[in-house]
Formats: sequence, structure tokens, C-alpha cells
Amino acid sequence: MATAEAEPAAAPAAATRPPWTATLHGWVVTVDHKKLGILYVLMAVGFILVAGAAALMMRLQLWAPNLALLPPTTFNQFFTLHGTTMVFFVGMPLLIGIANFAVPLMIGARDMAFPRLNAFGFWATLFGGLLVYFSMVVPGGPPAVGWFAYAPLTENSFARGPGVDCWALGLIVSGFGTTTAAINFAVTTLSLRCPGMTLRKVPFFVWVMFWTSVQILVVMPPLTAALVMLEFDRQLGAHFFDTQAGGSAYLWQHLFWFFGHPEVYILVLPAFGMISEVVPVFSRKVLFGYEFMAAATAAIAFISLGVWAHHMFAVGMSRALDLFFAAASMLVSIPTGIKLFNWLATVYGGKLVLKSPMLFALGFLSMFVIGGLTGIILACAPVDLQVTDTYFVVGHFHWVLIGGTVFGIFSAIHYWYPKATGRMLSERLAKWQFWLLFLGFILTFAPMHVAGILGMPRRIYTYGPGRGWELWNQLATLGALLQAPSYLLFAYNIVASLWKGKPAGDDPWDAWTLEWATPSPPPAYNFAVVPTVRSRRPLWDLKHPDDPDWKYE
Repeated sequence: MATAEAEPAAAPAAATRPPWTATLHGWVVTVDHKKLGILYVLMAVGFILVAGAAALMMRLQLWAPNLALLPPTTFNQFFTLHGTTMVFFVGMPLLIGIANFAVPLMIGARDMAFPRLNAFGFWATLFGGLLVYFSMVVPGGPPAVGWFAYAPLTENSFARGPGVDCWALGLIVSGFGTTTAAINFAVTTLSLRCPGMTLRKVPFFVWVMFWTSVQILVVMPPLTAALVMLEFDRQLGAHFFDTQAGGSAYLWQHLFWFFGHPEVYILVLPAFGMISEVVPVFSRKVLFGYEFMAAATAAIAFISLGVWAHHMFAVGMSRALDLFFAAASMLVSIPTGIKLFNWLATVYGGKLVLKSPMLFALGFLSMFVIGGLTGIILACAPVDLQVTDTYFVVGHFHWVLIGGTVFGIFSAIHYWYPKATGRMLSERLAKWQFWLLFLGFILTFAPMHVAGILGMPRRIYTYGPGRGWELWNQLATLGALLQAPSYLLFAYNIVASLWKGKPAGDDPWDAWTLEWATPSPPPAYNFAVVPTVRSRRPLWDLKHPDDPDWKYE
């Protein structure tokens, strides 16, 4: 059970609040994991505004055939910045930020294992993102090569401007930040758990972040190596990917997708962990099959490292390789399916409390099933050959990453916001946000699957009339416009609730993990007395010491 905390004597109240410069300085030089987690989230919110605006402009350009709202080069530049930003500077910072805030609290630690390295990781990620966007003011403007920067497109004269160099160097810098964060999470999980918390008793979100960190440590070095090789080609006369001088464009694809496909699980696995904390609390049931869920997480992390070339079925690999990567891609759906059925078993028969975190969690469950099924379709090489590089693929991966990662992130933010701020978010605004996002999401990405089956290629800035694509593009654009207010409602809700939100108290959800045993917001030291635990639900044990139905080792 968690031990009761002894609050230290309060420091004498300052006569006046510190000036804003002192407050700003405190945030800039902080090594507190909670502040750094919030900074990660704020950084991601800033980047998502830019990336979201680029996405809306692209959708408007595709509203009707032969529109000229965006020139082709500008469209490709927006396309590159949108994809790069959403993957590297929105998705990963949001997940790392939420984990930064929650993981030490959940395991009874006072901070991350390496606080200064933690701060370095944040600033490296931020400066890497700013370096990518510095390409907007260099001659030639931002890169127009897609977030995957396929060679030889990055080698020819079209991409010779310094924009590609800003892009590559920015990703190298941010990659160091992401790698240091992974090291910190792994060491923190292994070394700083409170007494009694074995690896079999860690909260599920902590377990998932550990395996996500393992994935990052495996796949980030090859991406960094590929980016360094790209810069050698561009600046030092090397020919790693220069096909006209004996290089291999396939080499870039192998190196990039060895990172790129596990990156999908790096973005989705933490959302799995977040959902696995929210669903039991709001179902009032223990997570069904914890051990199977834990094993499935490790299996996903391992299998995902061997499926990267299913992005390359169309490049002319051998039949043996096609069969191997098709089988591996289908195999990864098995542990994923285990998780889904365990979540459903947790919900089944529970006393559901449909607060905003649970709404987003249920939205995640419904959306991720559809995205996963289309993934199995694409894992079949003959089908993939028909729809590869079409809007079917665009609809699929957005369904997985937005239907999975974004819904999971919103669930987590609504869940932990009271702990971070001491205030409750408005449930009314949260429900409006959920339904606008849920319906807008379906309207945006479902038509893309149909357009793809009808043959609409991805990465085109316009199209001719009479191909049957107009209706599906217009529906997708309307869906994007419907989603936009949901993000604005969310931004207003988190800002307004800081001043107008109802006081949350220490444990507004009647939860059972250690972070809810601290004040809201938690003090700098987290725990005045390091807690001792005896089960996976230490706070529930403390609140219900005589309830035999909830006590287990």
C-alpha cells in the first residue's frame, strides 16, 4: 500500500509574486520532469497549429479539379512540412511530454533518472524543429520532397536548395533529443521504482513506455545514419543514394522505413498505455489480462522491427521477401488484437462512467479497429500493389495515427489535466470537442479510401475532371473543416479552465495509481515520503483496505 505522505513545512509566503521574467527564467532552466512534460506539450501545440493550417490549405486545393489555390511547388512544400511536423514535432513530443509528467509520479519517483539529460532532450527537439522551419527563410524555401524524402528526389537539382539541408540537420538534432528521452525512460523504469513495485506491478502505461523506449533506441540510429549519408551526398560528393553514380535509391528506402514503420508503433504504443489506464478507472474494473497485455506489448515491439519493407512491395523485391514481410505484417496484428479484446473485456460488465477521458478512449477503440483492418488489407502484397501510393494508403495511416494516437492523447490529457493544474476541464466543451472530432474524422478519412480504390494517387496537387474523385475530395475537405473547431475548442478549454475550472482535488476520478496520491498540482519533490506498494493498485488498497475483491499481488 502507499504510505501516507508527510507534508514539509510550508515556506514563508513571498510578499509579492515573482516577476514574469523570474517565472520565465524558472521554466527555461528547469530540470523538473513535470515542467518539462508541460513544455513538450506546449511545443507540440504550437507546431500542430502550423501543420494543421498546411493540411487545411492542401485540402482546399484539392476541393475541385484544376484549382490553382496553391502552386505545385508550394503544395509539395506544405506536404513535406505537414508530414514531418506531425510525426517528429507533434506526435512524439506529445507522447514524450505526457509520459515525462506521469511516469515518475506513477512509479513513486521524485524525478527522472537524468534530469539534466531530460532538459537537453526537450531543447534539442525544439531546436531541431526550429531548424526545419528555418528552411522557410532560406533561398528556395522549404523542402518539397515529402516527409520520407525519397532518393533520388533529394539528390537532383530540384532539391539542391538549402531547404533539404535544414530538414535533414533539423531531424538529426531532434533525433538526439528523442534518443536521450528514450534512454531516460528506460533507466527510470528499471532503476527508480518505489519499494515493492516490481516490473510485474508497474502501471501499464509505464510498461508500454519502456518498450517504446527500446524501439526508439533501435530505430533512431539508422535514421540518423541515413540523414548523415544524405548530407554527405549533398555536400561532400558522396554517392550513397545517387543512382546515376552507382548509388542505390533502395538503400534510402530500407534505412528510412526501418525507422518509419516502427515509428507507427512508437506513436501508437503509448496511446495503448494511456487507454489502458483510463478504461479500467472509468469501467470500475481491473484491467483484464494484464499479463497477456504486457506480453503482447513486448511482442508488438519486437515484431514491428521486422515489417518495414511492406512499404516497398512495389519496388521489385524478390517473391521470398514479399512473402516474409507480408507474413510479418499480418503477424503483428495478433498481439494487437489481444489488446483490443482485453480492453473490450475490461469494459464488458463494468459500471461505465462516461466522462470525457472515457469518451475519447472509446473513440480510440472504435477508430483503431478500422485502421487496423485496413492495415491487414495493405499487408497482402497483391492488394497492396493495386492501391500502393494511392489515397487508400493516406486514409489508412491517418486512421491509425489520428484515430489511434490523437484520440489516445486527448483521452490522456483530459485524464491527467486535473493532476497537472489542479483544475477540471469543462465536460460540456470536451463533449462538443469529441463529437466534432469524431464525426469530422470519419468524414475526412473514409472518403480517401474510396478515392484511392478509384485510382487517385497520393502526392498530387491537382487532378483532371471526369475521374470520379470530386465528391470524395469535397467530403474529405468538409470533414477537415469540421475537425478544425474541435481543436479550437480544446485550446480554449485548456486555457480557460486554468482560471475558471472547478477545483479538482487530489483524486477527482477515484483512481488507484500513485500519481493521484499527490496534491494537484504535485509539488516539485513529488513525494515527501517515498511510497511502498503491495499491488498494481496501491491507492485503491489505501482507500479500501478491507475489500478482498481488489487485493491481489
